[in-house]
Amino acid sequence: MKIPTIHLNGSGKARLTSQLEEAHNALTNALEKLQDAAPHGRDYYPQGDDAYTEAAREHVSRLSRLLAVRDELVAMWEAIEEVQRA
Repeated sequence: MKIPTIHLNGSGKARLTSQLEEAHNALTNALEKLQDAAPHGRDYYPQGDDAYTEAAREHVSRLSRLLAVRDELVAMWEAIEEVQRA
């Protein structure tokens, strides 16, 4: 993963970390809303025995992808913070 370089002509540490924090917070909110939208068996049983299981698996996959993006943002944020300490 490429980490931005903090330098005089760039965005600056405060701006970069602020952007990452805002994106992190938005993803955390999205994750909470997505968790609230978890599938329920009553909405799938007319489609057959495996429909709910497939919907639940897809839901977990969506959650995992958002978590992965959020984890990348945290890694970038920490890397920017660490570079500045060195």
